[in-house]
Amino acid sequence: MERQLIFNTNAPNKSTRIILGECSGILNWDDIRMPHMYKLYKVLLLNHWIADEIPMSKDAQQFQLLDDEERRTFKINIGLLAVLDSMQTMFVGDVKQYFTDSSLEAVAAIIGQQEVVHNQSYSYVLSSLVSLEEQKEIFEYWKHDEVLLERNRFIADVYQNFRDNPTPQTFFETLVADLILEGIFFYSTFAFFYNLARDQKMMATSQMISYIQRDENHHCFFFAEVFKQLLVDFPELNTKENMDFLYKMIDRAVELETNWAHYTLHSVKGIDLKELGDYIKYIANRRLVMLGMEKAYEGVDVNCMPWIKPFSDDALNSTKTDFFEAKSRNYGKVGEDNGFDEL
Repeated sequence: MERQLIFNTNAPNKSTRIILGECSGILNWDDIRMPHMYKLYKVLLLNHWIADEIPMSKDAQQFQLLDDEERRTFKINIGLLAVLDSMQTMFVGDVKQYFTDSSLEAVAAIIGQQEVVHNQSYSYVLSSLVSLEEQKEIFEYWKHDEVLLERNRFIADVYQNFRDNPTPQTFFETLVADLILEGIFFYSTFAFFYNLARDQKMMATSQMISYIQRDENHHCFFFAEVFKQLLVDFPELNTKENMDFLYKMIDRAVELETNWAHYTLHSVKGIDLKELGDYIKYIANRRLVMLGMEKAYEGVDVNCMPWIKPFSDDALNSTKTDFFEAKSRNYGKVGEDNGFDEL
């Protein structure tokens, strides 16, 4: 695969294909191949948030009052999130290089910046709760835990293959891996933090998690749209082998995420692991539908953990709330004119 020329007077402003196409390099938002990308661009801008503006003093007090299992699980899962979003920052940078569509490159630039914000938020949370030495230990944890390494390598190997050998085929495969990482691999961890929040514990941390979930939903939408357009531009990729690859990857991802939930949450009060397993399948089905594919799992069409919704709904995520002053400060409200359904 070749990168788009920075300045090409022989190409149209509107790209001819999302990769390996022609594009002048000049971005006119009123003349783009996928017009809804402008809508997404505006939504992503309104999603802007800064971790340091969320006060952590009450969380710092509560952290010492959590039971040993809650504190252990909290640290393990913050460490996991740091690994995932570190990989995502590199992944978005890699993919962005090969878009031959200036609007997609622009949206990817914002997504990459948001991944950096997510990663910084984990450092901010830990710096408010534990010593620098313990923070360093938590950020090293992923290198030594075999269960964590297995799920991380599952994605990292696909990402690395694309970095080493960028082709339309490896581009297809890395988009599948991205939808798994952003759309499935966060969700048992999100459930843990929301479980604390429903007991009024670690509310500032859970608020940041809700912003991260909102961002990741929009990132999933973007890469799902890229995936669908890729199959239009390269119909030769729409093969039985590739569809089998997609479903096998999703099924393995559900298995790995469920294993992670049992490994880290088995002693956490308030979480039913059977329900969480069904919830992960429910999320996986939603990702498949987002890709334009058939669902893989039966009997999970309804969210079996409805207590999560108040913490993750757009109604909460569209507003930045100060828990201590009990007032809201809108960065930007997602509504009918600038939102996306089915996120």
